[in-house]
Amino acid sequence: MRRCCQGVGLPCLFKGVGMASPRPPRYLLVFDFDETIINENSDESIARAAPGQALPEHIRQSFREGFYNEYMQRVLAYMGDQGVTMGDFKAVYENIPLSPGMPELFQFLSKHQELFELILISDANMFGIECKLRAAGSYSLFRKVFSNPSSFDRRGYFTLGPYHSHKCLRCPANMCKRKILTEYLAERAQEEVEFERVFYVGDGANDFCPSAALTAADVAFPRKGYPMHRMAQEMERKQPGAFQATLVPWESAVEVARYLQELLKKKC
Repeated sequence: MRRCCQGVGLPCLFKGVGMASPRPPRYLLVFDFDETIINENSDESIARAAPGQALPEHIRQSFREGFYNEYMQRVLAYMGDQGVTMGDFKAVYENIPLSPGMPELFQFLSKHQELFELILISDANMFGIECKLRAAGSYSLFRKVFSNPSSFDRRGYFTLGPYHSHKCLRCPANMCKRKILTEYLAERAQEEVEFERVFYVGDGANDFCPSAALTAADVAFPRKGYPMHRMAQEMERKQPGAFQATLVPWESAVEVARYLQELLKKKC
């Protein structure tokens, strides 16, 4: 059960004098990366660094459903063989456009960092995410980034590994975002930080799994018309009430910012 700081009788945004530590953030805001923060799938974007800006057919045909991480390992090995360097990858990541309205949402969140704790859970890779967020000036907004480990080996090849193993039948073999989010909330609770609400901003099928675990107090922000949105609608049709979180689809992240702004106005 999340504790609501409204119940202690203090005015909104109160900052006590002489308090031992600042009040912990009241809200957790969880972001996906591909086609959520950025307007592309970054794994597909890096093909721009390959010879001819395309992958050969035999590589593309090697994809197996549910094993995308293994597929990307083969893609990166091929690109290493072709002499693609860390600088080449970095340039591609840095130039991927942000999704519509995302700069405005980040600007809003930067002004309310005392209220919102931000984490990012992505099936992309740590190197690419850090490159893009630093280029966008948004990296410092995030308390933690969860993604597949990546590095450059002695040959200069970009290498990728799975994030973890799990038993969820809905998710790809290398990552279950629900497991990550559940463990994060438990970890923060042990640190005596419990959130009044959780907000989840995503787009894909692997974002549906954690969003389906949210409570009626929480809000899911699926990108309008993308798999997460369609799957939530389908669950509501087949099992009314099963998807508990409030569903707020967005086309521009400005809509997310406006929703959060209205929430703060009601609370204050």
